[in-house]
Amino acid sequence: MKKVVRIIVSVVLLAYIAVAVSWSRNMAYDRLCNGIKIEVSDPDQSRFVTSKEVANEIKSFTRSSGKVHLYEINTDSIERVLNSIDKIEHATCKMLTNGYVQIDVMPMHPVARVFDQGDSYYINKDGKRISANARYHVDCPVISGTFTESFTPQQILPVVYHIESDSVLTSLVTHIKADGPNNVILVPLIHGHVINIGNVDNLNDKFYRLNRAYKEILPVKGWNYYDTISVKWNGQIVATRRAKKLNEVISAIDFEAEKEAPDIGTMMVGDTVAKPQNKF
Repeated sequence: MKKVVRIIVSVVLLAYIAVAVSWSRNMAYDRLCNGIKIEVSDPDQSRFVTSKEVANEIKSFTRSSGKVHLYEINTDSIERVLNSIDKIEHATCKMLTNGYVQIDVMPMHPVARVFDQGDSYYINKDGKRISANARYHVDCPVISGTFTESFTPQQILPVVYHIESDSVLTSLVTHIKADGPNNVILVPLIHGHVINIGNVDNLNDKFYRLNRAYKEILPVKGWNYYDTISVKWNGQIVATRRAKKLNEVISAIDFEAEKEAPDIGTMMVGDTVAKPQNKF
């Protein structure tokens, strides 16, 4: 009997709490809104969006004059509108217990600037874009190419992230030129040649082979001897000699033989070559 009584009391208490919470919530929503607080967190100093611009975007959700009740403000709709704006990375909107509505906005964080034929814009990690103009200037990697719905700048971002993870690569590569999904070209600071990495797969192995070329081949041949260095094919470093087409293959181990054959344009990295532990 006591157990039954305890269960009944518990049910009554839960029902009371549920009603009390619902009542207090309704009372809170029935309050007049004390105001809207807008916080823009902009650690990159991009100035893509300001508090004033955010306020202008949400003015349709509030009356132009007079007081507004909290229940009249649709926080979900405000979030959807703000998150659809190209200049905003992420936005949240919530009601506070003091009667204010809090809006927190993170301006778009560009990870690359894209030159797409005659158009120029920034993209974030999700491929969201914002047109580049004089007001916005962010120092970030540059990608150029002709992009379509099936071939987007976002597909090149793994290369961007790989380069940014290495300080040497960051200082070496000036921009990425995408001639297609299977011909991604790196333009290095060292003038005279470009680097074809093919697609964005197996980047660790490709940059390892590029490291071998920079450390052991180009210092011997000269930095302007080849116009293109390609690591797009598995296990190979294929280099095209400037103004001369040759396509022979030799072992990358036999560097003395390579020195004796100045017309060789293709070098093979053998599977038996031990990979050094040092980072490019």
